[in-house]
Amino acid sequence: MESGPITGPVPTDGVAGETLPRSADLSGVPAKPNPAAASGAIGGAFWRRFVFRRPLVALILQRLGLSVGLLFAVSLMIFGGIEALPGDFATTYLGQSATPQAVENIRKDLGLDRPWSERYLTWLGGAVKGDFGTSWASKNSVSEQIGKRLGNSLFLAFFAALISVPLAVGLGMLAVQFRNRLPDKIINVISLAAISLPEFFIGYLLIMFFAVQLGVATFPATVYDSMTLTERLSAIALPVATLVLVVLAHMMRMTRAAILNVMSSAYVETAELKGLGTFRIIARHAAPNAVAPVINVIALNLAYLVVGVVVVEVVFVYPGMGQYMVDAVTVRDMPVVQACGLIFAAFYIFLNMAADILAILANPRLRHPR
Repeated sequence: MESGPITGPVPTDGVAGETLPRSADLSGVPAKPNPAAASGAIGGAFWRRFVFRRPLVALILQRLGLSVGLLFAVSLMIFGGIEALPGDFATTYLGQSATPQAVENIRKDLGLDRPWSERYLTWLGGAVKGDFGTSWASKNSVSEQIGKRLGNSLFLAFFAALISVPLAVGLGMLAVQFRNRLPDKIINVISLAAISLPEFFIGYLLIMFFAVQLGVATFPATVYDSMTLTERLSAIALPVATLVLVVLAHMMRMTRAAILNVMSSAYVETAELKGLGTFRIIARHAAPNAVAPVINVIALNLAYLVVGVVVVEVVFVYPGMGQYMVDAVTVRDMPVVQACGLIFAAFYIFLNMAADILAILANPRLRHPR
């Protein structure tokens, strides 16, 4: 070490001008880096570089992670909410004249004497594997019963979506083409009336008119394995019509609003000045740029078609998930109620996640980053 004239000791055996980090102690020995902080910094830097280079993939991964976390939180809410309900299955099953010992024996057989946290983890682990346990009332496998009922509900929702989605988009484009004219006003009045009526009221009206008075529709809407496709379609005609009327109006109005919002853009005015027809402008220029909000609305209504079939299935006595869940609630069959609630939540979360991902993919700024 050599001393400088003013500044004090100057290092000569190392790199000139090298300074010690602030975390060094008084002896001049640098402090050891924190492994956790270093790994966190490396991970954060990697994620930032990944987001910068692959913004589309990063957003999709974020949506997937949020959906999985939300589904886990919903499962906890479903189990905790059912756990907080007054009474239990043992008392309902044995009746008011049951002895305390008999109630205690049934609770022990069903595992209700264990802590709720232990039962939740057991139930969640089985649900991840597709095993929802055994029904308390029928002693059958819940997964097998749900497999049959879920297929019926998806069959009903599929044909309702197959009719309502193209019809809603087409009517929305038609309302934009004839905006503020008679066709647009008629569509708006009918859609407002359909939105105002609850689905059970629409269902009962359709039953009274088509099944009772005209006799051209089937009621109740019973389906079974040996039925042909034509017989199944005939059986579900009224439930499908009810679901279509419920979701059609909302999708149509949101499609109309999204396209009208795009119609005020400069490129649409340029297309009009070039002499293009109104329908061609809507179909080729306005509608593709209104895809993101339309996709979100369609996804929400598709989620309703799966989740909201409970009321419609009860009205038409349709053997689907909704009817199965209502029957289980009546006898307090908690494994069935928990399984149905989790499956409905999974469909709702999945469809919303799919809508978010499709909206991300429809954004050209994310598909073609600079």
